[in-house]
Amino acid sequence: MAGCSRRPVVTVEATFSWPTRVYWEDTDAGGVVYHAQYLAFLERARTEWMRAQGYGQELLRREYDLVFAVRAMQLDFLKPARLDDALAVTAELSECRRASAVFVQEIRRGDVLLLTAQVRVAALDAGGFRPRAIPSPLLDELKALERPR
Repeated sequence: MAGCSRRPVVTVEATFSWPTRVYWEDTDAGGVVYHAQYLAFLERARTEWMRAQGYGQELLRREYDLVFAVRAMQLDFLKPARLDDALAVTAELSECRRASAVFVQEIRRGDVLLLTAQVRVAALDAGGFRPRAIPSPLLDELKALERPR
């Protein structure tokens, strides 16, 4: 695939962590993070995990005709995040199959676990959003990053 050799070689820790802060727009009137906003925090961490691997979303779309879309999520809300909290949102690839991947994610405030998530994403062609296989070179690299649980 044209241009794939330009992808930088990046080493990422077993558990990738993306820092974020809770802003007013993330909360309800009581200053507690609105439940749907956690989905945005999780999405950003998965996106940055892919970018850290050298596969930003634009590169995947342009060079592989590939996008990933959330197929299923399992969330466990343990404790609330609040206005101005500094959070760490983690992402680990626990399973990668031919046309899907499963991420295990957490959101923490310091040592306090606030949320756990399991997110299955499906591989789709970028033009028609139809299911497709992950191209072999990318699949091989992703499989090497799996951290089964």
